[in-house]
Amino acid sequence: MVVVMTADATASDVDHVVAVVRDAGGEAFVSRGESRTIIGLSGDIERFTATLNLASLPGVADVVRISVPYKLVSREHRRQRSIIRVAGVPIGPDTLTVIAGPCAVETPEQTLAAAQMARAAGASLLRGGAFKPRSSPYAFQGLGETGLKILAEVREETGLPIVTEVIDQRDVDLVSKYADMLQVGTRNMQNFPLLQAVGAAGKPVMLKRGMSSTIEEWLMAAEYIAQRGNLDIVLCERGIRTFEKATRNTLDISAVPVAQRLSHLPVIVDPSHSGGRRDLVLPLSRAAIAVGADGIIVDVHPHPESALCDGPQALIDSDLRELASIAQHLSPLVGRTLTPAPVAARA
Repeated sequence: MVVVMTADATASDVDHVVAVVRDAGGEAFVSRGESRTIIGLSGDIERFTATLNLASLPGVADVVRISVPYKLVSREHRRQRSIIRVAGVPIGPDTLTVIAGPCAVETPEQTLAAAQMARAAGASLLRGGAFKPRSSPYAFQGLGETGLKILAEVREETGLPIVTEVIDQRDVDLVSKYADMLQVGTRNMQNFPLLQAVGAAGKPVMLKRGMSSTIEEWLMAAEYIAQRGNLDIVLCERGIRTFEKATRNTLDISAVPVAQRLSHLPVIVDPSHSGGRRDLVLPLSRAAIAVGADGIIVDVHPHPESALCDGPQALIDSDLRELASIAQHLSPLVGRTLTPAPVAARA
């Protein structure tokens, strides 16, 4: 952190800033230029920011933070980009990992059919919602533990590890019994007790960006998880809310390279929730792979017209054949290998 003094700041003003910082247990280094004096600070920057209110001291023009506030997930903490493994399936800089499945678990038959479609499209992880946070209290809220049991049975059949959402900190232990990866959705990105609970659960976590959140807020949410000793975090850009009404959300494709530059965590893209329409999912998937995303997560349904959740954005067989071709042929062009699906236990 650097404190920039005003041009007319007195020596007494400078000494006062130095004294305040040293009284708080920090170090202050004064650099006097021809027209300005700058004071460099080291120590507990979080405390300086939260309690000292340096910007209000006499003679202070500006306080500039040099180091990032998200320490554990930043590239400053770990220069090399991380590879996160979900039941052995890698997500990271050398691979392209496809995650696919139904937005919501409805029946055993529907979930198995969607999982088989996902695997045929090159998916190596199965997504499926047992708990569904919905904008309307009258919308389908998910099957709860019954849905988790269905996912576990489908995993046994297909070999695909499970990625599923947890929406309440009280359900973290329950969901962890069944899931291979815990998902925190956009509406819960700043649910700090939930972030701390999933951080302590010992499972990899997928953290979706809040629909109205900045990239820094997204990374600060990841820091809550990391602070509990869990750095197995995958960031998911799922589109943000803007003035545009032509799509469900606006895919911030630039968030992928920006987040990868700021953080060592893998970054994947959700083209289904960003576009909100089946015809947009494949073009947005191409864009995500081309920009360097570490994976994509897409909705799949055998009968989208009767889906209880997000049917208009779910892919069908013909789309999945094209998605498989895109993933297989585009991955090598960006220096990646398509992550293979695990072998099914029953096979």
